[in-house]
Amino acid sequence: MRTKSLKKNKINVVTLGCSKNVYDSEVLMGQLKANNKEVVHEEEGNIVVINTCGFINNAKEESVNTILEYLQKKEEGDVDKVFVTGCLSERYKPDLEKEIPDVDQYFGTTELPNLLKALGADYKHELIGERLTTTPKNYAYLKIAEGCDRPCSFCAIPLMRGKHKSTPIEELVVEAEKLAANGVKELILIAQDLTYYGLDLYKKRNLAELLEALVKVEGIEWIRLHYAFPTGFPMDVLEVMNREPKICNYLDIPLQHISDSILKSMRRGTTQEKTTKLLKEFRAKVPSMTIRTTLIVGYPGETEEDFLKLKNWVIDMRFERLGCFTYSHEENTHAFNLVDDVPQEVKQERANEIMEIQSQISWELNQEKIGQEFKVVIDRKEGDYFVGRTEFDSPDVDNEVLIDATKTYLKTGEFTTVKITDAADFDLYAKVI
Repeated sequence: MRTKSLKKNKINVVTLGCSKNVYDSEVLMGQLKANNKEVVHEEEGNIVVINTCGFINNAKEESVNTILEYLQKKEEGDVDKVFVTGCLSERYKPDLEKEIPDVDQYFGTTELPNLLKALGADYKHELIGERLTTTPKNYAYLKIAEGCDRPCSFCAIPLMRGKHKSTPIEELVVEAEKLAANGVKELILIAQDLTYYGLDLYKKRNLAELLEALVKVEGIEWIRLHYAFPTGFPMDVLEVMNREPKICNYLDIPLQHISDSILKSMRRGTTQEKTTKLLKEFRAKVPSMTIRTTLIVGYPGETEEDFLKLKNWVIDMRFERLGCFTYSHEENTHAFNLVDDVPQEVKQERANEIMEIQSQISWELNQEKIGQEFKVVIDRKEGDYFVGRTEFDSPDVDNEVLIDATKTYLKTGEFTTVKITDAADFDLYAKVI
């Protein structure tokens, strides 16, 4: 039997999954620091908290593998305790407790005070906006709402995150001010559904008013919108986007599919005609807007004809940014009652085909940028290049601007103006003006 280590407890928070999880881990770390606990993010620590994802099969697999990896370290004596929190834990707690009993304790997405207690800390209500950010210092995620009220058939998020709950504007402004004071220059607004913001608190869609308040925060230069829903999009947001230079001409709006029969089965509350009209309105009102979307292929009942419709629509719409996922058959979702009848290899072929089309579109759009000037923010240095982004690009998922570091010195987190000298399908090469 091994002896418990005598070293001072160091808590290592490991984050899996989406930006919402990153935010939650940062809040947890902020609380631990306020309790004078030594806390690190994805480094060595004798107490481990794994913030899991339970969204689709690949994510669940990664979460389980990570849990097993740290339990192995516990067995070997490198780790004393392993706690599991987040979406996988919320969704499958009874199963996990039975299947992987060596975890010290499991916590759901709403059990932060209990998790803190297990870590020997108290939940401090007064810590509005206090977080230990884990992103590069120039940008941070700002979660404006939790949960989701949408009935999408394929999605398990409401099971894991509950009903939509907006955070009041004044709290978000305080949080943004604290981030700005710590050197953050770009806020990336996240929620399961930005367009629903404010309905529960203010009885109206209030995203535009929130943006009006956030642009007044000194030190913030860019505000970016992630995860809007196409049904009921508040068009006054576009007016603010046009008027306020701090708001990036960028919108992440997952559309999932375009075939009417698939959209109906997905319970998306829209049609091809309505979606196309909405996108044309976006382009008319904010001509320089970059639209990022995500699509799902291989949904139950998706025929060759449905897929062809989707493919042709992607060609016609020429999205600046696009990601494509294969359908994952998730228990306790509405679509789980349907037969998962598209073979996995067909799903993968369809996803590859969509991404090939998108790669060509992206290459063509990037060629048009050669010779143009852009304001970019520098995120990091990698090898011989400084890596930056324009206002039309989100971190980790979009195009990057590469600047030769052997010829120019730049500081991480600073803005600079560059001229594009060359372009690939997902990278731009530039020189500083």
